[in-house]
Order: sequence, then C-alpha cells, then structure tokens
Amino acid sequence: MYERSSVADLAETLRSELDRYSVGGKLPSSRSLVERFRVSPVTVSRALAQLAAEGLVVTRPGAGVFRAQPRTATPAAGDTSWQQLALSAEGPGEVVPRTVDASGVLVSLAVPPPGVIELNGGYLHPSLQPERAMAAALARAGRRPGAWSRPPTEGLPELRDWFAREIGGQVTAADVLVTAGGQSALTTALRALAPPGAPILVESPTYPGLLAIARASGCRPVPVPADAEGVRAELLAAAFEATGARVFVCQPLFQNPTGAVLAAERRAQVLRIARAAGAFVVEDDYARALAHEDAGPLPPTLAAADPDGVVVHVRSLTKVTSPSLRVGALAARGPVLERLRAIQVVDSFFVPRPLQEAALELVGAPAWPRHLRAVAAELRHRREVLAGAVLRELPGLTPARLPTGGFQLWARLPDGSDEAAFVAAALRVGVAVTPGRPYFCAEPPGPYVRMSFAAVAGPDGLTEAVRRLAALGQIA
Repeated sequence: MYERSSVADLAETLRSELDRYSVGGKLPSSRSLVERFRVSPVTVSRALAQLAAEGLVVTRPGAGVFRAQPRTATPAAGDTSWQQLALSAEGPGEVVPRTVDASGVLVSLAVPPPGVIELNGGYLHPSLQPERAMAAALARAGRRPGAWSRPPTEGLPELRDWFAREIGGQVTAADVLVTAGGQSALTTALRALAPPGAPILVESPTYPGLLAIARASGCRPVPVPADAEGVRAELLAAAFEATGARVFVCQPLFQNPTGAVLAAERRAQVLRIARAAGAFVVEDDYARALAHEDAGPLPPTLAAADPDGVVVHVRSLTKVTSPSLRVGALAARGPVLERLRAIQVVDSFFVPRPLQEAALELVGAPAWPRHLRAVAAELRHRREVLAGAVLRELPGLTPARLPTGGFQLWARLPDGSDEAAFVAAALRVGVAVTPGRPYFCAEPPGPYVRMSFAAVAGPDGLTEAVRRLAALGQIA
C-alpha cells in the first residue's frame, strides 16, 4: 500500500473512533497505534498531524495526544462576488488578459487518488530520490557555523561557484544567482527581460509552466515550431522579425515534452539570430542531470558558447533530487545581471541558508556521483520498459522519439482522437496521463499525451499502466 493511502486510512479510522474519548481525553500512545494497526511510526505521526490540522486533536509534546474542544459553528460566508469585477477590470492600455491558467502546471503537481498509476508526475519517485543522502546533508548543514544566519542575497559563494563550474565556459561565480528552484528562476528571468504586453518566443510545444509564467507576467507567448533537431532556426529568425520580440526561451537539451536535443549547427544559429535581433535567449537547462545511461557525451550549455551575454541560463537541483529541494541558479553576464538580482531580492530576499548549505553538502558528498549514475541507469531502463510496452500494446500511439534524457515519452494519438476523452478514460481505469494541449500556446497540430516514467514506483507499474490503457480499446 502507498504510504499516503496508509496515512489516509489510519486518519479516517481514528477520526471515526474519536467519540470514544471525552473532550480533553487522551488517545492511545503512538507505540500502541503502531502495534494495533501494523503501520510505521511515520504513518502514525502523519495521521495524527492530519487530525491536528483539522482541529480534532491537540498534540502536547511529552504528554501525548488529546481530543480537542469541538469547534464553534462556522460563521456565514461573506459576499465575494464583487471580486469578479475587480479581477477582470482592465487598466489603461492593458492588452493582455489578466486571468492566469495554471492547469498545465497543476496536472504534474496533483497527487492522484490511491491506486492510480502516476504517468503524469513531474518528479522522481521517492524510491529514486537520494533521501538518505539528503537527510545526511541536511543534518550536516544544520551543524555548520552560521547555518541559520542570513545568507548573501546572491547566494552562498561556494554554491555559486559550483553552479558556475557546472555551466562551464567563461561563467564565473560572480555571474550566478542562487534561486528557489527552476520555476522561480524562469519567473525572475521573464520579469527582468520582457515588459507586460511584450511577445516572448517559445518552442512549440513547450513546458506549460513557462506559458503560465509568461501569461502571469502579462506577456504574450508566441510559438516557434520545432522538429527532431530542436527549434527551426529559419522560423526563429522570421518570428523575431515579425514580432519584434526580445526574448526566446528554449530547452536545448532533452526538451520538455519532446525530448529533442538542439542540433550542433542550430546552436550557433540560435545565438547568432538572437544577437542580430538584439534579443536574449533564456536557456532552461532543466534536464542535464537526467541524462540516460546511453546518452553519450552531452553538448555544452549555450551559455558556455556565448561571449556576448546573449544567454540567461537557468538550472536546478530539484528535478534530480526532490521536489522539496528547491535550489537552482540563474547565470547571466553584463548589465542584465543587476536587473535579475534586483527582481529576485524584491520577490523573495534570498533562498534560505539551511537549504543552500544542505545543497552544498549534498553535491560535495561521495553519494552524489553514485546517485547520478543510479538515476541514469534507472531512467534508461524505465524508458525501454515503457516504450516497449507502448509499441506492443498501443501501436496506434506514436512516440515522437525515444529520448536519451529526461523522463517522459511524448506521443501522438491517432488522428481524429479526442485527447480530453482519452485522458478522462485513462483516469477511470487508474492511469493518470498528461494531455498535450497545455504544451501549446496556439492551436496544436494534433492530439498528444505525455507519459512520465519517473514518478511510478517501479517498471512493473509502467507495464501495468499500458495494459490498462490497452484495455480501453481506444487506440488501435
């Protein structure tokens, strides 16, 4: 049984038994609950914490857990209908809708119901995360002198230096800002580089979180088609000329969702085209640490080949570790760095020092390269398992390519398929897949789905998921 479903089951049982105790009465000890329900102490602790959050019990350290005083009746809700007008009213000169659609992001963050196989996840399954190494790093970090003091707003010098070495080229620690993960870095970059109402060029398809950031910032994402070798350079040049855009956001390595790697000759073209347009290239290098065992030598970052400050580089430790280790980096050269720094300080002051110290401990430990090798081997194996099962059981589902990095398959449904209906039917048989529509900022060229092979407990879950999808009979 999944841990989260065990917690929910135990919490429901304890909730139903609360009437056995008077107000202020003491509940059984955690040890007795562990023995009675044959669950782990962590499960008991989380179930009790859930009841405490609901106001049903009170926890008193050293004394135990007690039934709480019943809450008084909830007061009548106020009238919030006025907000519809306030939130939709346009200001002078406002040309971009003010609504923000985060559905494309939430689909990879939502926790599916118990028993649903999670092919829509955006992070490594806990069994692939370096939990013991992270716990040890956090413990060591907490003992460092000054670990709880205020860090430099730009980030710890040692961590900035580590990121600079990872990025390569002429990038130094002085060019790096530590951020609260990749999403935060992208948000800061777009706010720094594009005013509200401005066009932003993006690959098509692209990461829905980027589209959400652009629209939340009041910008207008403009699609530039890509193929098996990445963004098409001639269309990128045409898009710059037609729109007057000053920003292009791309994922040159293991692009999300397609898995494409920008071809060597196009890398130079992208930088040359952007430089001629007087524009920035935001390089989202989210998947460099997610290369598969058979990926071969990786191309250098675009930032490493950029002497003129065209590239604003984004990367993060989150994807290859844990969704809660939100530590990333922005790297830029020239005057733009000061604007990036100012926006980050205004938004969040700084990344908490204990988290930065823990990240430093983690990447400097002997367990770090072992973790990267283990992830590379497991992702390759899972990719082969999922792709093989799809080819056998779902021949009508056409993967764009077999990626050698990242953790998703991007596949086209048969022409005429109802993408939304397929996603809904899959969920009814216990498989959560991601619809393709949120990856396009304009009309999509066809129906697609994205299937992640990293968020499932193991390879057996992948084959079972495909078996359930095949049983739907909707893809022949």
